[in-house]
Amino acid sequence: MLRPHGLPPRLAEREDTLVMGILNVTPDSFSDGGEHDEPAEALAHARALLAAGAAIIDVGGESTRPGAERVDAAEELRRVLPVVGALARDGVCVSVDTMRAEVAAAALEAGAMIVNDVSGGLADPEMPALVARARTAGGTPPVMVAMHWRGHADVMSSLADYDDIAVDVASELAARVEALTAAGVERRAIVADPGLGFAKRGGHDWDLLARWETLDALGLPLLIGVSRKRSIASLTTADGAPLDRDAVTAALTTYSALRGAWCVRVHDVGPSVAGTAAVRELTRHRDGTART
Repeated sequence: MLRPHGLPPRLAEREDTLVMGILNVTPDSFSDGGEHDEPAEALAHARALLAAGAAIIDVGGESTRPGAERVDAAEELRRVLPVVGALARDGVCVSVDTMRAEVAAAALEAGAMIVNDVSGGLADPEMPALVARARTAGGTPPVMVAMHWRGHADVMSSLADYDDIAVDVASELAARVEALTAAGVERRAIVADPGLGFAKRGGHDWDLLARWETLDALGLPLLIGVSRKRSIASLTTADGAPLDRDAVTAALTTYSALRGAWCVRVHDVGPSVAGTAAVRELTRHRDGTART
């Protein structure tokens, strides 16, 4: 399994797939908007995610659901900074989910270790240079998650045409990584995310996951964010009843762990922690390193 440089030792030395807990401090995110948009509520939820086994908390102050309108930088900062700072002071590995260099810079100053940019540095031309020169409190470059992205939430649904979804996504991601490294971002600190649900139609997410080897050929650690996506909403039981999205999410994060994902990003942490633990144990038995 490939791992990014720059994580604290307790995470860098782990051999299993990490689980990143989603903390949306927004009023309008698609599945949990308004539930954790005040600092006290957000911190309580973060602690619940950590207690369930999350290794990283991803704090986002701007919804990227389809059709969402952008907030200004001042409002995004108001939402995320108190939460990032409080968690970092508690020793939590914090990721900031933002497309703005200004927000990323402030979050890193407050103690974040990961910049999770769903635009891969395209939305804000200052982002690559900011990440290239930034250092975390530990003196290492921040990890940068570069996601496959074609446009903002209000237009991305119209940008979902591909010749070959897996090849096109991998090619566009490779181009973003090349641009980031040309701007000074260390390749060993970059994580690739195929952007499930972003400028993707339902079947596209399944095709990307099924053709894992195309993503793996990027030679980068992979972050998979399939949690509660629209692509899994169509799955039903034999009687036609919709399946629970969190249950399907856990199945797909377990699959991702089996394929070697560095990290999975989820709303409901516990089931995915159980799935990745099962994969870890299977791997130990396969490799002959398990205790008997």
